[in-house]
Amino acid sequence: MSDAFYTHASLYDLMFPGGPGADFYRNAANQQGGGVLELGCGTGHKLIPIAADGHPCTGLDLSTHMLAEARRKADARGVTVEWLRGDMRAFDLGRTFDFVFIAANSLLHLHEADDLVTCFRTIRRHLAPGARFVFDVFNPNVRLLARADGVRRNRATFPDPDRGAVTVDVAETYDAHAQVTRGTWHLSTDVEPDFVVAPLDIRSIFPQELPLLLTLGGLRLVERLGDWSGRPFAADTPLQLCICEAA
Repeated sequence: MSDAFYTHASLYDLMFPGGPGADFYRNAANQQGGGVLELGCGTGHKLIPIAADGHPCTGLDLSTHMLAEARRKADARGVTVEWLRGDMRAFDLGRTFDFVFIAANSLLHLHEADDLVTCFRTIRRHLAPGARFVFDVFNPNVRLLARADGVRRNRATFPDPDRGAVTVDVAETYDAHAQVTRGTWHLSTDVEPDFVVAPLDIRSIFPQELPLLLTLGGLRLVERLGDWSGRPFAADTPLQLCICEAA
């Protein structure tokens, strides 16, 4: 994981304000009931509303900056969450959970197959009987991956109450052997060009390999959806939204 990318936690929230994924995970947690664990919890965008519904919640993340912002936001809302610094590949919380999730492609910070399997095995040990593990990763598009030529291009613009309009440019290349897109993100304003320059490398998990990785991790893929509306997964759907249980 690029620590530099997540140092500016408040900017992260402005750049990625959320969307239907937050509602999906909140509804899924309410349907499942019980204790909730989010891995790669970031600033708590998805976990804090779940905790506000009355679920005992734990959030684990590797970034101290993201966790500090999560604590600030939870305190401001008057919500209790246990925030922990840790690596999703190797943690032992000494208890199990009824609902575990990894949102917003956070799983793709793990680039090696062994790391993914180790993560899944660790999650398996933290699942209570009848528990569900849910995560979303993008569905790789080989045409888009092939266009990652290292050229810096504008990705987005978002408003910052302190800086004004912030533009986001990204330059990416795709390492086909490693299945990793290697990017550099540039955040700029008219008066502060490139005030943040941070690397971000994200793995692709192709649909055929995903069930095998889960099986090696002691998990079973119960259902795979293609978008937040619940459409079945297909070759042209944008997401692999995976609902899993202990094998």
